[in-house]
Amino acid sequence: MLREWQRECLNKVKQHYYGNHKHFFCLATPGSGKTVLAAEVAAYLFDAKKIDFVICFSPSSEVTSSIKISFSKRLNCNFDGVIGSVGCSYTYQNMRFFNDDYWQLLRKNRVLVVFDEIHHCAGSSIEDANVWGQDIVKNIQEQAAFTLALTGTPWRSDLLPISLATYSDPDNQILCNYIYSLQQAVNDGVCRNPKIVLIDNEEISVTTAKQEIKTYHSLKALLKSPSISYQELIMHEAVINYIIAQGVSKLVTIRQQNPNAAGLIVASSVEHAEQIFFLLTESFHQSATIVTYKENNPSDKINDFRFNDTQWIVSVGMVSEGTDIPRLQVCCHLSRVKTELYFRQVLGRILRVNEFHNQEAWLFTLAEEQLSIFANRIDQELPDICVLKRSNELANEFFKADSNKAEKLISNNIQPITDVKLLGELATSDTLSQKHNLKRDILESSYLQTFGCFRDKLIETFVMLKR
Repeated sequence: MLREWQRECLNKVKQHYYGNHKHFFCLATPGSGKTVLAAEVAAYLFDAKKIDFVICFSPSSEVTSSIKISFSKRLNCNFDGVIGSVGCSYTYQNMRFFNDDYWQLLRKNRVLVVFDEIHHCAGSSIEDANVWGQDIVKNIQEQAAFTLALTGTPWRSDLLPISLATYSDPDNQILCNYIYSLQQAVNDGVCRNPKIVLIDNEEISVTTAKQEIKTYHSLKALLKSPSISYQELIMHEAVINYIIAQGVSKLVTIRQQNPNAAGLIVASSVEHAEQIFFLLTESFHQSATIVTYKENNPSDKINDFRFNDTQWIVSVGMVSEGTDIPRLQVCCHLSRVKTELYFRQVLGRILRVNEFHNQEAWLFTLAEEQLSIFANRIDQELPDICVLKRSNELANEFFKADSNKAEKLISNNIQPITDVKLLGELATSDTLSQKHNLKRDILESSYLQTFGCFRDKLIETFVMLKR
């Protein structure tokens, strides 16, 4: 059964194609169900005898597999590219290996080409296109009978034009044939209402190479200094421990109502992911799986996680845009990638609703300047009722040195850390550091000496349902 926005967009597509326009550009917020819409568009064009085949492109093998399943189910036929199938799903990388014989398919047949997360493809001409955009310009843009371009984040960090998109003149704003915003999705109950926690620290001591101690009262001030980089900060034991503790505590609460709920931690490197995985399993006693490009059959591991009851998945970019795991409700953002595009795509992993009562979605990240800007922009997109407050309530919930609280956490298989100050010490756990070689962040020029109390700014965005 289609959602209201999908039905509305499908009608727009029909009108657009009927008016002899063959390129349709749809912006729909991450987690809203763009693949289902695309399958419906294909079914309509087949029923109307307007196409012979469908080709789908997407940014990852996980999304490619999901598209194959959705299209095969909706079209009630094979969708694997073999003889007798009506189409196939590929990654954008596959386009580089298609020869002219393959592209003849578009020249000699009526083909619908679907692009998931089209923002990966740049260029309106050969001159300004990236490698995938060049293939679209040369082999698809004029040859396809119809195209359907989908995205949840309609911009590129390099500011190049998105393939198949049109822009207004002179302000150069992208023009979409249909828009389904995050606010609409939250209003409709299609997406969860996100809560973003920006984690700061009010007393950070740095010892310089000259043995001078400098104190900073925020992460923003620290990162503006030449001493410490963001990458070094997210590798620090105290930071990792605190963010994981916040995420674990929140997931425990959610799983009291949704026993299958899970969390995602986005790491900055394979080594970083391994450190985090070790902490989750050994220090916090959480069940977890790790997925990186070094793993055998990462797609199979992600698919297994989608349907089992493991608490956490740790990834380096493998669980990002388009990956559909509705039981994810908590995310710890520890990636070194700080673009708005990536931030929104990561947030989108915890926005997909499911059948459980509790539909909270929590993202924990550092109050780095750019990440704070991105979080506040999302807050502004949900303006009906916005609550912005500063508090230590979340920290106190987990770290309060209270025996009853500790017993409750232990009963949920968590080893509590009962003093926030403990996290400030570089040697958070000597045994753990020796056992898994965790980073100390001792730099040639300076090193972090201690942290004071962490401070949380909760951007709690929620929207009044329109009656």
